[in-house]
Amino acid sequence: MVTAICLVLALPVAWFIARASATWRSRLLLLVIVPFWTNFLIRVFAWNQILHSEGPLAKLFRSVHLLGDNESLLFNSGAVILVSVYTYLPFAILPLYSAAEKFDFSLLDAARDLGAGAFHSFRSVFLPGIRKGIVTAVVIVFVPMLGSYVIPDLVGGTDGQMIGNKIAQRNFADRNLPAASAMSAVLTLFVLAPMLFRRKENA
Repeated sequence: MVTAICLVLALPVAWFIARASATWRSRLLLLVIVPFWTNFLIRVFAWNQILHSEGPLAKLFRSVHLLGDNESLLFNSGAVILVSVYTYLPFAILPLYSAAEKFDFSLLDAARDLGAGAFHSFRSVFLPGIRKGIVTAVVIVFVPMLGSYVIPDLVGGTDGQMIGNKIAQRNFADRNLPAASAMSAVLTLFVLAPMLFRRKENA
């Protein structure tokens, strides 16, 4: 789900940056990479404080009655998805922008001249034209997301655990090494699959 959300959000951003003037393009790219200037753990801890039951976001939602007194924005699957999208979105934007920058946008004008609508032109001309960028973005987000450990551990709690947390629990807490090994093998297969697909696409 995180990969799909990142792709949906990154596509229009990459389109907009690629169509911007050279000056604005540099500024927008700077905004995309600014989060990388801060340590990953610090950013996740910051989200932990933002989503905390006494944090600013929870207080705002309670003030407009969107969140109950006993409800929390933290330690659930929604928090994991939100923080994961924030973390991995730049990784999706950059390869999509790289592909969109090389795309010949005059092809969209030609498609519209031939009677295609804006959405049909986007789907039938633009998306196939940046296919390699899409595949790269999916792999870059999907592979690390599969083994994500820190984000679910800090903002997901018991309700937002992923396979990386399960492997750590089997290994360190339960001392069930066969189960941890089996889960690690399955994770490895899921990681290798998109990487092999991308290699086939580039062949």
